[in-house]
Amino acid sequence: MTAVFALATSLLWGLADFGGGMLTRRSPALTVVVVSQTIAAAVLGVVVVASSAWTQADARLWYAVAAGVVGPVAMLCFYRALSLGPMGVVSPLGSVGVAVPVGIGLLLGERPGPVQAFGILLAVAGVVLAGGPQLRGAPVQRQTIMLTLVAAFGFGAVMVLIAESSSTLTGLFLALFVQRLTNVVVGGAALAVSVRRGAAALPAEGVRVLWSALPALAFVGLADVAANGSYALAARSGPVTVAAVLASLYPVITALAARGVLKERLLGVQTTGAAIALFGTLLLASG
Repeated sequence: MTAVFALATSLLWGLADFGGGMLTRRSPALTVVVVSQTIAAAVLGVVVVASSAWTQADARLWYAVAAGVVGPVAMLCFYRALSLGPMGVVSPLGSVGVAVPVGIGLLLGERPGPVQAFGILLAVAGVVLAGGPQLRGAPVQRQTIMLTLVAAFGFGAVMVLIAESSSTLTGLFLALFVQRLTNVVVGGAALAVSVRRGAAALPAEGVRVLWSALPALAFVGLADVAANGSYALAARSGPVTVAAVLASLYPVITALAARGVLKERLLGVQTTGAAIALFGTLLLASG
């Protein structure tokens, strides 16, 4: 079941990233993050009440709080790096965050077999190539590299933290709710500061656009929640090293979604990377 849950995570994260990318073309990225996470928190709040998940509260919830703090910071660093560019470097480099949960798994004594180890190498290499790395062009700013690495580490840390935030399914609902509430608080505070500085004020037309995009915002927020939940289940049901790598295939999903919906042509390196990643996935699943 590890492979099933982890691949579901990749699918959900990939679609959420694609939807979020589409929405940020019309609205400020921070606004999209805060609104989508607020919707997700509201839905999770209903689930928590209906399932009496609050009875599962314990010290593990601090992991969910930590994930809720780290997540928005990582996302803001990632968006800032994307704005500095080039995207062909930032996007694939951001996927190296998988090293965090994989490293934790190895420190805890997990030892994938030879087939799985080779599958991990292929999957990670394929994900980087699927991002369409820019191999030629102007030098990349050091600030861009640093911001991207901070974001990647943050993404990997969230994977580790959310996997440790509960020991039961209902406890997982509560943990995801707490994580989302923390996301909203941290992101909302950043948004308030931006608005005060005049950097993220939303004009009336922008408000109308945002209102019309509520279904899409709900999808992005809920897909992200579901991805976190399925990853926690994947990490709990099998080796973290396998779960983390399979869950990190989401850039491939995002690239394929852009190809199917926006008719974007994939670069040769992206097509090759997707094929390598999928082959690595088969090795992981079969091992």
